Amino acid sequence: MSFTHLDAAGNARMVDVTEKQPTVRAATARGFVRCAPEVVAALRDGTVPKGDVLAVARIAGIAAAKRTPSSPLAHVIGVHGAVVEVEIVDGGVQLEATVRTADRTGVEMEALTAVSVAALAVVDMVKGLDKSTSISDVRLVAKTGGKSGAWARPGESARP
Repeated sequence: MSFTHLDAAGNARMVDVTEKQPTVRAATARGFVRCAPEVVAALRDGTVPKGDVLAVARIAGIAAAKRTPSSPLAHVIGVHGAVVEVEIVDGGVQLEATVRTADRTGVEMEALTAVSVAALAVVDMVKGLDKSTSISDVRLVAKTGGKSGAWARPGESARP
């Protein structure tokens, strides 16, 4: 078995995608921020002292998707579309990010980064109300485009 991010000597390397043709690609990721009932109530009432938690999470996620190349070995690609959806549900906040591009490599890392940073923004906004707030279930749920084509996580509906 060979690993794409290792050279023949076993050293980490960035995969060279220069020769690949750009194609339309999309990826959707989800995550969850578990909150205490009083935090959920404050989110629903709009009484979180730091302000509009959902708006901050959306903007943080979109900005993060565009900054993914700061991760080791990630490619600099054009993020041509990024949508971060944030929903208050019983038990916390459900997050979903869909990122789109027309480039040489996929946007799975951008979608995962968007959801992760949006979740961190929620935690930052509510930590004064409940220090036990936690992030869970960050995962890729679907992707389209590229050599491997479409993929969807079994048991989850997704629309990249």
